[in-house]
Amino acid sequence: MQVIIESRYRGPEGSGNGGYVAGLIAGHVAADTVTVALRHPPPLDTELTVTADDDRGLGARLWDGDRLIAEALAGAIVVPAVPPVPFEEAQEAAEKYRAAERHPFPGCFVCGPDREPGDGLCLEPGPVGGEDVGEGTVAAPWVPAEAPAPEIVWAVLDCPGGLAFGQDDPPVVLGTMTAQVTALPEAGERCVVMGLARSREGRKLHAASALYGEDGRLLGRAEQIWIEIDPERLAG
Repeated sequence: MQVIIESRYRGPEGSGNGGYVAGLIAGHVAADTVTVALRHPPPLDTELTVTADDDRGLGARLWDGDRLIAEALAGAIVVPAVPPVPFEEAQEAAEKYRAAERHPFPGCFVCGPDREPGDGLCLEPGPVGGEDVGEGTVAAPWVPAEAPAPEIVWAVLDCPGGLAFGQDDPPVVLGTMTAQVTALPEAGERCVVMGLARSREGRKLHAASALYGEDGRLLGRAEQIWIEIDPERLAG
């Protein structure tokens, strides 16, 4: 099967947003929870090939010619989801979104400050705190203009995890994402997306994210591994 990642869904300049691409390939795996590993930057506006990894539909791979871009397998999440904050608190957190000041990927479909509403998701995950919320937690409001496809929910679950580590750190890119989408929000629904910094391991950052609907129901959740990259690579 052939797929094309349109430039609208970019993350870092010239490549697809990791969560969106992961959601696309996850749609080819017959499992409720899917783990996607990104092997190379997903090219934009290029015909890519999706192949099945086994006859049971429990795995898939994304190729650019003979170059492996990503691979997906049935996965599992065994830890509790990041708890939500009220919508109003998420709005207040968004006002503290500092990444806009020095965003490494300003055109990112999910959180890029150069995107306009309706073209990008314009999420602004800012820090939150409190008795029920751990340190290194961010939140953002999200009100979808239309009922989203599952890959859009994967995208929503992407950036808040990386941004939970602070917005003054070296740039990070998504390496692996395990996600479960249990329901899709309705158009106009006041949703809250959460991000949590779990731990660091050298250049690897372990994070989590969750999306909640207006009535507090869990719509989706993810566990992630992010990779710190050299800022000089962005200029080169």
